[in-house]
Amino acid sequence: MKINILKNYWELGSVVADIVEHILSLPEPKLILPTGSTPLSLYKELVNRDLDWSTATTYNLDEYVDNTIQEQSYKYFMWENLFNHININEDNVFFPSDIAVWPDMDYGVGVDLCLLGIGGNGHIAFNEPGSSFESETRMVDLTKETIKDNSRFFPTIDDVPKQALTIGLKPIMSSKKIVLMVSGEHKLNIMNVAMAGEVTESIPASILQTHNNVQVYYCDI
Repeated sequence: MKINILKNYWELGSVVADIVEHILSLPEPKLILPTGSTPLSLYKELVNRDLDWSTATTYNLDEYVDNTIQEQSYKYFMWENLFNHININEDNVFFPSDIAVWPDMDYGVGVDLCLLGIGGNGHIAFNEPGSSFESETRMVDLTKETIKDNSRFFPTIDDVPKQALTIGLKPIMSSKKIVLMVSGEHKLNIMNVAMAGEVTESIPASILQTHNNVQVYYCDI
């Protein structure tokens, strides 16, 4: 699997924005979107391009459960960094907490583009190591490593939610196209293991090796 090496974080956002812009030109496009620090440059670029989102439907990869800090919810993140600045129909914006919508996804069939990041332990969305490759959208317990990684966004590690709702690996893999965005030298090793090592449920992202339309973009700064 080819890994595209980019100059920096802002080029990462620009290159992936080109892909999103193409998807938005399709009739009634459907996209699965991530949160976190990696896609921020992408969302800034998309806002600056002033694209037409009026016919688009979006599904977010995951959301915390029992999060008492509203500003750290993924719903808040998406509205603050993207949705409030584009002409998307709010009735077409879905999160895993919108339980009723997930059966209608038909496990991702019809989703034109799924954007992903990768966790330090190889998770994609919140599909932690050991997640079944047949996993569906569900509530999961976060590992100690994930809680530690995410603690940088919270006042203390004790404030980090211990559970999350996540799209499963099965609907992710049913997407027509997948783009994996990776930023930071600290993610280089897990990216290489996931993309070139054994396909195993202990490294959930390794399942991407079996998809026929995956692009990987990496920047170290």
